[in-house]
Amino acid sequence: MKKNYEEYVASMRKIADVNYAAGLLSWDKEVNMPPKGAAIRSQQVATLSGIAHEMFTDKKFVENLETLEKNKKKLKLPQRRNIELSFKSQQRSNKLSTEFVIRNSKIVSEGYHAWLKAREAKDYNLFKESFRKLVEIRKEECELVGYENHPYEALMDQFEPGAKVADLDILFADVKKQLIKFTKKIATYKQVDDSFLKKKYPQQKQWDFGLEILKRIGYDFEGGRQDISPHPFTTNFGSSDVRVTTRVDERNFGSMTWSCIHEGGHALYEQGLPISEYGLPTGNAVSLGIHESQSRLWENNVGRNLPFWEANIDLVKKYFATNLKGVGASKFFKAINKVSPSLIRVESDELYYHFHILIRYEIEKGLLEGTYTVDNLNEIWNAKYKEYLGVDVKNDAEGILQDIHWAYGSIGYFPTYSLGSFYAAQFYAQAKKDIRGLEKQIAAGDSSKLLAWLRENVHKHGGTYTSEQLCKRITGEGLNFKYFMSYARKKYKMVYDM
Repeated sequence: MKKNYEEYVASMRKIADVNYAAGLLSWDKEVNMPPKGAAIRSQQVATLSGIAHEMFTDKKFVENLETLEKNKKKLKLPQRRNIELSFKSQQRSNKLSTEFVIRNSKIVSEGYHAWLKAREAKDYNLFKESFRKLVEIRKEECELVGYENHPYEALMDQFEPGAKVADLDILFADVKKQLIKFTKKIATYKQVDDSFLKKKYPQQKQWDFGLEILKRIGYDFEGGRQDISPHPFTTNFGSSDVRVTTRVDERNFGSMTWSCIHEGGHALYEQGLPISEYGLPTGNAVSLGIHESQSRLWENNVGRNLPFWEANIDLVKKYFATNLKGVGASKFFKAINKVSPSLIRVESDELYYHFHILIRYEIEKGLLEGTYTVDNLNEIWNAKYKEYLGVDVKNDAEGILQDIHWAYGSIGYFPTYSLGSFYAAQFYAQAKKDIRGLEKQIAAGDSSKLLAWLRENVHKHGGTYTSEQLCKRITGEGLNFKYFMSYARKKYKMVYDM
């Protein structure tokens, strides 16, 4: 089996090389590419993606993978895990015919353009028929790839492998039962003042400040870089080259700051993955939920907490002395944690954010079950926003058409955002147990021990374990919503002097 496995590794790394080359072209498209390059760039990326697909479905490669799968008990854990995950991916690909892939691509392309027109016109009806086709082909995909308990699991498995609807139902029931009640309680207290965050913050100064913050949380600029893009994202070409992007709004200090810390958290995870496992599943992230846990942990549990700003208030005031005159760490901490319902998911605070995800989860699951149809989905959306957030949706552009995910046919993706926050709270609670005086260290400007803890407990394992297995290894139990609520209650009692 040794020779077979070595051949498998060599093939997987060649496939990774091609995929990362395509990824580099995609990164360049968002950051550097001149406008006229768009048409040919799409062709170049498609060509490389096609080559990678041909390599992954090559007869010789498949036969070797099947041999390894049959003899996987002879392999050690990391090797066995690589074969299991590659074989699973291979099997899923085989269940989707070329005809299905082509048809899906066409429906997604049509759906995206219909969404653009509908969003511009603020009219869901212009997207409805395209969305109907997107939902129907996702239902078809569920049946083709198969599932154990619920069709939604077949789609979720691409983003959060092994996730079960029954478990998500419990989590979101807790959100409805506990978090809604807590936000209503917060609303009875005097609102915090965040007006100083809306003053003009010059772009260059924000940029320089963002670079300093990335350095302070441990981002390695020898193995990465930051650039400007319309939508912040993190991309990697192996753990030694991990890049982040941000955007700057001169009238919203938080826009760049939180995208820097959030994307920095993603990047720290990627930089901590084992380079020895390059191109293999064990060299990649476990899931989107765990990936999101790393960005949310740094953004919220660290970056929006008081100790972090006790350490960094002098730094931010060095760049923006006039805007922050008379603002101490405590006042700054309260302002950046203002809680108020918002119509737009990406503009939401960290508590109301989960109501946005809850609504999308209920709708997606309902579409697959047949509880909902696309016909009056905008009305269902609006009613849920009124029920859960107490806000009125004025038009479809700020309502059901606000996200691009459904236009791309990405159903089953949204829950990973909430899972990330819940995992983050549980991991951070464990880190505080394991690292004596952790928050005192952070308040002194030293988060190195936290990063080392994450490297040891999360990053180095790559995809060796499932999300649930990893959580149990770290905390001794599976994902538990109580850690998020405990974190939220403690923090927001400070913010609102409850």
